Amino acid sequence: MNAPQISRRAVLKGMGACLALPFLESLRPFRAKAETAPRPVRMAVLYMPNGVRPDTWTPSGIGSQFELSPTLRPLAPHKNDLLVLSELWNAASNTGDGHYVKTGGFLTSTTITRTTGANVSSNGVSMDQVCAKRIGSLTALPSLELGIEPPSTGVDSNVGYTQLYGAHISWSAPTIPVAKEINPQRAFDRVFRSKSAHAEHPSGAARHRSVLDLVADQAKSLQNKLSRADRNKLDEYLDSVRSVEKRIEWETHRQKSVLLSDPIARRAVEALGSQVDAFSDPGRASERVGDHTEHTRLMLDILALAFWTDATRIGTFMFGNEVSSRAFTFLGENIDSHHEASHHENSPQKLAQYQRINLWHIEQYAYLLAKLKSLPEGEGSVLDQSMILFGAGIRDGNEHSARNLPILLAGRGGGTLDTGRHLVFERETPLADLYFSMLNRMGAPVERFADSTGELPGLFGGGLFDLKPKS
Repeated sequence: MNAPQISRRAVLKGMGACLALPFLESLRPFRAKAETAPRPVRMAVLYMPNGVRPDTWTPSGIGSQFELSPTLRPLAPHKNDLLVLSELWNAASNTGDGHYVKTGGFLTSTTITRTTGANVSSNGVSMDQVCAKRIGSLTALPSLELGIEPPSTGVDSNVGYTQLYGAHISWSAPTIPVAKEINPQRAFDRVFRSKSAHAEHPSGAARHRSVLDLVADQAKSLQNKLSRADRNKLDEYLDSVRSVEKRIEWETHRQKSVLLSDPIARRAVEALGSQVDAFSDPGRASERVGDHTEHTRLMLDILALAFWTDATRIGTFMFGNEVSSRAFTFLGENIDSHHEASHHENSPQKLAQYQRINLWHIEQYAYLLAKLKSLPEGEGSVLDQSMILFGAGIRDGNEHSARNLPILLAGRGGGTLDTGRHLVFERETPLADLYFSMLNRMGAPVERFADSTGELPGLFGGGLFDLKPKS
């Protein structure tokens, strides 16, 4: 008979609150102290729209003897935790004009159906949702989908695609894109409040109280059962949760102030009525006055906390919608939208804008890696137990190329990734090989994923998987 699995997790519950806690060694039964239980592996995909400036992306050198490129320099503190993967491509997206076919099929490695209506189809299930269907029942949330911009519902008449394709990378079924949460408060509530809280107390006092206040008695009682190290860990965790709560409160207040003070936004609010919230961005008000970096980092902090507490092991985050006209003027007076800069036509001015916007995205990626590295788990960190993919569906926005995609993978995947290297694969190696390899490491193996040919060679040199280079 198999021994029962031993949990070192605890959950603090209050009226409408449900806080899963990080691993706490004190909670493991004494007879199991000597046992070594495998720690869960997490996986996140961070998607950047509109590609990169190609001449400043690729590192010089290969293997461990590589130097970070100008665009990747913000990752210097995490170089040893990083794999830069060159020459991967998504063959199925090498068709159709524009961006949408690259975005809609990024995690499915399939060719989306061309349509201007509601009959969307990715013609596949995305890699993250394949994983969620297999192991999502092990956590409170099967997966967590986050973003910044609400979906666009119009039609891009230039290429004949609905803009919905540019707003989704996660698909639970070929015709069902998974909605992403763009409001930090709602994302926070998904992780830290019980599912029935809003239904049972839609306007009750519990909805307006800190989740820490709702579980304060249980937290105090638990402290008495923990070792000094675990008490310190619990205090650090609760402080982190409260810090995020306070920042959400401040940013929500800021966004509401923007909506009320901006004439364009105020008219949009009046037109939408109760359907609008502080982050739905009517009239693109927050784009002009809001703090885009803080909004992004709040979402990344929520993802990090969800991983730390094992609330979920699977996450996606979209920095923006493909072909979005969001302005990046907060980076400089002469910097406009990512999409416009991506169509640089080799203009030195636009290329400079393009790189600065790319740098901002890499800075946010570095922020998440630093956060995960700061969260302890066992002898290492949550980052050591994770695989954090950063990528785009096109290489150069000026050419809409699906070849040699900008792909980064950080974290050690629970010891299954040999990081600190630049790997250059054979030209046109399927991106699906990476997905196949990640699913294996997540404990959700598949016989094949889309056009995968097998394990991506060289990710780990210890023989754990079949890692012979392709002939």
